Amino acid sequence: MEKHCTILFLFLFLHSLGIWSQEVQIFTVEDFDLKGQVKSCLISTDYGKELFEFNKDGVLTKTITQYNDTDQDITYYKYDEGELVEKRMESYKGNVLDESTSMANFYEMDTVPNRKVIEKIISYDKQFLEQQQYHYDEEGKLTRIITSNGEGVDETTFEYTQVKNEKTVSTFTNGILQKSVRTSTKKGANGEYEDILTKEYIDGEPNIANEEVFNTAGKLVTSEDFLYDVAGKEFVSQKKRFYHYTNGVLSKVVKKTVNTESADKYIFQFDNHTPGNWVKQIVTPGNTYTTRTIEYYEEEAPKEETSN
Repeated sequence: MEKHCTILFLFLFLHSLGIWSQEVQIFTVEDFDLKGQVKSCLISTDYGKELFEFNKDGVLTKTITQYNDTDQDITYYKYDEGELVEKRMESYKGNVLDESTSMANFYEMDTVPNRKVIEKIISYDKQFLEQQQYHYDEEGKLTRIITSNGEGVDETTFEYTQVKNEKTVSTFTNGILQKSVRTSTKKGANGEYEDILTKEYIDGEPNIANEEVFNTAGKLVTSEDFLYDVAGKEFVSQKKRFYHYTNGVLSKVVKKTVNTESADKYIFQFDNHTPGNWVKQIVTPGNTYTTRTIEYYEEEAPKEETSN
């Protein structure tokens, strides 16, 4: 379990719909816990299948979410000079394209005076759904998003602060605090570690929080969920997870609450490719499984030098 974990069904589906992301993102093989010249990765679980396809630069170009034999979502990503310029999500129900829920996202870039990206979302039945303008500062950091749709116009702003080893990004919607993410570097018995504390708010009032700690190798070692206690005016821990690794591979996750404790053990099988990727994951005691069928690009043989 690393910072870049496998992105599963719900995340990709929401991203394909344009609901999740707060910034135009380009996904690569590393975001899916993959290494090497991966051409495609088919993930199979007990609840469905998802296929990811990548170009030779390791950039995501297509996803297929297969819900059953007749229902699926297909998302295509188109790039120009390293920029995402078009994203199309086609939804099929009963093997028939549903134009009302299928949509296309178009992106326009402008760099004068600072970077700005305009995203327009249109359904396949020619209905305008939404437009988003992403504005960046001189350093390339996202500062605000202006969202326009049938319900009106909303403005999301981002505030960046830094105090010594702590960096905080606060997100406001129409001036009301929605989320804050504090990233800090600290020293521990095993060297420096990174602590990421995320707090979420409802109408500006604290609601839930999550704190994650990563070791020097970038691996997640603890994750703790909190719920805000209005009476006590503080965040109270609800569940904490401890991640254990064997030879750098996740082997066990211990989950603790105030009254309970349980553990999941992880078993991985790897392919013979160099660098290698896992192709089967089994989690006990629930015996849930995930398999990955990975196809690689053929490696080009090095050119032989010719002597004159």
